[in-house]
Amino acid sequence: MLKGLGGLGDMAKMMKSAQELQGKVVQMQEDLQNMLVTGESGGGLVKATATAKGDLKGLDIDPSIFSADDKEVVEDLILAAIKDAQAKAADRAQSEMAKLTEGMGLPPGVKLPF
Repeated sequence: MLKGLGGLGDMAKMMKSAQELQGKVVQMQEDLQNMLVTGESGGGLVKATATAKGDLKGLDIDPSIFSADDKEVVEDLILAAIKDAQAKAADRAQSEMAKLTEGMGLPPGVKLPF
């Protein structure tokens, strides 16, 4: 197609690859919104569910931990479960991005915008 134009053919190929990558990134962002991860604390007494983008979707608290004396412990367990879910979400998002960029010849750990 652009044979006689030297490096311009390669540039056109790179631009096409960049457009394809952009489309895949957009699709991955949508997919991450539908992937769920669950963080836990207190040996599973508190569970937080979030999307792989880190949006909190649910909280499950075992009723056995409710006691007026343990209010601070319960609050800490809730925060710990949410942080665990968010960390898992970040790991999942990074893993999915690595799969996407694996065959593109990009250096490992490249950060693409979300």
